[in-house]
Amino acid sequence: MNHVIKNHKFQYETNNLIRVFFPDEKITATDERNDDERYIITELLEEENGAKAKIVLCISKGKTEKEDFFALKEKREDDTNDSFFERKLAVMLFEMLCAETSYTPVWGILTGVRPAKLMTNLSKNLGDEKAMLYFTEELKVSGEKARLAQMVAKKENEIIKKQKTNSFSLYVSIPFCPTRCSYCSFVSHSNEQAKKLMPKYTELLCIEIEYIGKIAKELGLCLESVYIGGGTPTALDAQSLKKVTDKISENFDLNENVEYTIESGRPDSITEEKLRVIMNSKAQRISINPQTFNDSVLEEIGRKHTSAQTVEAMLLARKVGFKNINMDIIAGLPTDTTDSFENTLTKALSFEPENVTVHTLALKRASTLVTEAKRRGDAELTADMLNIAFEKLSQSGYKPYYMYRQSKCLGNLENVGWAKEGYECRYNIYMMEETHSVFAVGAGAVTKLCNPYTHQIERIFNYKYPYEYIDSFSEILKRKDAIKDFYYSIDKKPET
Repeated sequence: MNHVIKNHKFQYETNNLIRVFFPDEKITATDERNDDERYIITELLEEENGAKAKIVLCISKGKTEKEDFFALKEKREDDTNDSFFERKLAVMLFEMLCAETSYTPVWGILTGVRPAKLMTNLSKNLGDEKAMLYFTEELKVSGEKARLAQMVAKKENEIIKKQKTNSFSLYVSIPFCPTRCSYCSFVSHSNEQAKKLMPKYTELLCIEIEYIGKIAKELGLCLESVYIGGGTPTALDAQSLKKVTDKISENFDLNENVEYTIESGRPDSITEEKLRVIMNSKAQRISINPQTFNDSVLEEIGRKHTSAQTVEAMLLARKVGFKNINMDIIAGLPTDTTDSFENTLTKALSFEPENVTVHTLALKRASTLVTEAKRRGDAELTADMLNIAFEKLSQSGYKPYYMYRQSKCLGNLENVGWAKEGYECRYNIYMMEETHSVFAVGAGAVTKLCNPYTHQIERIFNYKYPYEYIDSFSEILKRKDAIKDFYYSIDKKPET
C-alpha cells in the first residue's frame, strides 16, 4: 500500500496508525503516488490561523475523500502547533479508517510504547478526571483501556516515588534458549547452535559485571534491583549460572532492600540444582513461563516442552522455597481459542503465582512465525482473551502494575504485569518508565543512563550477538566508561 505524504512532517505517526489497521501489509511512504493500486493520501497545508487537511483513501471500497480545517483557536494551552496538527490529522485518519474497515482499535490513535507514562504526565498537568477525558475524547482510547492506563499509572507512581535519587538497576543478558520459539525476534540462540560459545561468553560476562560494579561504587550509587534475563538464563548449566550469580554478589551490595529476579522461563531448562543456585544467590523472584497450558499450541509455536513440565517446574520451585514467582502467558497464539486461553489462565492461577504477566502476541518481522509460517493473527479474538484475563485476574486479587506495548502487537494491544499486593516487580517499572539508570551487561544489552533531575536519557549499546560480544569485548568495556562521564557531568538539582 502506498502512503502519500504531502506538506506535513507527521510521517512516523500516520504510518504507525495505518499499520494498526493493516498490520500484514508493507506500507511505502512517498511524496508522490507510486504504482500501487491501493493508496492513502494525507495532506496538510498550514495557514496563519490553522491548517487545511485532506485525506484520500483508496483501499477496498473505492475512493473516499474528506477535508477539514484545524483552527488554532481550538488548540489546548499545553499544545504546540505541531502537536495540535499531528493529533487532529491522526484523529481524522483514524475515524476514516474505522469507517473503511469496520474496525475500531481500542487504543485509538495511541501507538506509543508507554501509555501509562502518558497518563501520569497528563494527570500531573490536568488532574485525573481531565486526563481520562483527554484519553477518551482527544486520543479516541476506549474507556476500558483509559481506566487500565490510569490504574497502572497510579500503582507505578506509588513505587517510583520511593526510589532514591542515586539509585540504579543492573540487567544481565543471557541470550541463549533451549530452542527458539516461532514468535521470537529477540537476540537469542538455541543451545545446540550456541553451546560452544557459552563458556567464553560466561567468562567475559563476569568480567563486565565486575567492571560495572567498580564504576557503581566509584560513583556512590545505590542498587535497587537486579534482573537476569534473556533468552533463558537457566539455559546455562548450574556451574555457569553460579559463576554469574557469584560475580554479582562479589561486586554489588545485595542487601535485603534489593529486588533480585532471575528468569527461569523455559520449564525444560529448570532443574533442582539450578533452582538451588538461584536460591543461594539471594534472588527472591523467578519467572516460570508456560505461555500456554495447551500442548498442541506449544507444539505449534516451537516450545519443546509440555504443560506437564511446567507443572513439575512450579511444584519444584515451591518445594525449593520460592515465594515470589511470575508466570507469563500469551494471548493470540496460533490455533489458541478463548476457551483454551481461559483454561491456561485458570491453570496458572491454581498455583497462586505472585505475578502473572499477560502478553499480546507480536508478529515480529524476524520471527519464524512470520517469515516461514506466514501467520496472520486475529486481533478481535486476542482482545477477547485480554478481556477474560482482566476479569479473572481482578477477581483473583491481582492488580495491574506495569504495562507496555510493542510494535506489531495484534490489534495494537498491550502487555500487562499483574501482581498480588506487595509483589510488584520494581525493575519492570524502573525499566519501562525510565525513572532511573539501568546498567546492562551482556550481548544485546542496552545501558540507559537517566539524569535524576532532568530525566534526560542517554544509551550505551553492547554488541548484539554473542560472537560479536566475544570478539569485540575490549570495545564494550571502553564504551562503559561513558557512564562515569555522564554522572560527573550531572549538576545539582536545578533551583525551582
